[in-house]
Amino acid sequence: MMIHNKDRLWPLALLLGAAVAVQGCNDKPAEPPRAATAVQAVQTPFAPLTVQHQLGTTVIERVPQRVVALDMNEVDFLDQLGVPVAGMPKDFIPHFLARYRDAPGVEDLGSIVQPNLERVHAARPDLILITSLQANHYQALSEMAATVHFDVDYRDSESRHIEVIRQHLLTLGQMFAKQGLAEEKARALDAKVEEARGITRGRPEKALVVLHNNGAFSSFGVQSRYGFIFTGLGVKPASPTAEAGLHGQPVSSEFIQQANPDIIYIVDRTAVMEHRPAMAIESLGNPLLRQTNAWKNGRVIVVDPQAWYVTGASPTALKLVIDDVIKGYQG
Repeated sequence: MMIHNKDRLWPLALLLGAAVAVQGCNDKPAEPPRAATAVQAVQTPFAPLTVQHQLGTTVIERVPQRVVALDMNEVDFLDQLGVPVAGMPKDFIPHFLARYRDAPGVEDLGSIVQPNLERVHAARPDLILITSLQANHYQALSEMAATVHFDVDYRDSESRHIEVIRQHLLTLGQMFAKQGLAEEKARALDAKVEEARGITRGRPEKALVVLHNNGAFSSFGVQSRYGFIFTGLGVKPASPTAEAGLHGQPVSSEFIQQANPDIIYIVDRTAVMEHRPAMAIESLGNPLLRQTNAWKNGRVIVVDPQAWYVTGASPTALKLVIDDVIKGYQG
């Protein structure tokens, strides 16, 4: 994603009449989430931005006042920057954004994969944030309001996943006149990534990332939605095969036994889909799984499924993912 400032500044007189809730005195997120009707005058001129993304080019003429976020990652970005949310899907809200479920003024826009376009229109947004999950609605959404696509690749996170998250954070910081806060959050993210790399650097352990779905398992390799675990955080893969894509490669218990990983990270998709807590390690009674080094050494980690599966591409989600990765090296 690329952004450009126009040479001329938007006339201050027009902005002084626009009420927005994007410039706090200390640039810190408010608790609980603020309704999108909260107002505060912009104190400095705003230079219009041209944002280039995978679906096109979007011009942001003024600081957005009513923002719709159709992906939970986008909601987290807004939350981190203290930007009010006018509407969002409420079918799969991660625990770290749970306060938005019943927040006044935050409209329910249906589901993440299939947002209700009539409700989006009724929310009267002046900015809509989407990911590839809503990309097929881009044209219709663009006719309602300026629409920006978050260029994260959910199918293959090997290439620049962490940098894409960081850059999107900085881009949103410019959109909402929150550059200072965005840079602060980016530095914190950099430090968290370096913490993980400092722990994995030089370590011999090899790991498998597997998704649990109603008793079956899929494995995720370097070129998959969890590729950044290996390339970005320095975890060594236990499987020589390149399990790729959004859903991974179905694998058997024999496959896991033969790979014999030192660490196993389990993403419990069933827990997400059934809105229940993640599985307990003790429930894995599979004798072949229990023969792995990971099991014998207490390094089977049932990760935060909402951070890994529902999101995985936002500041809070990435920090939670890193915490889970580090647990695998602590035993």
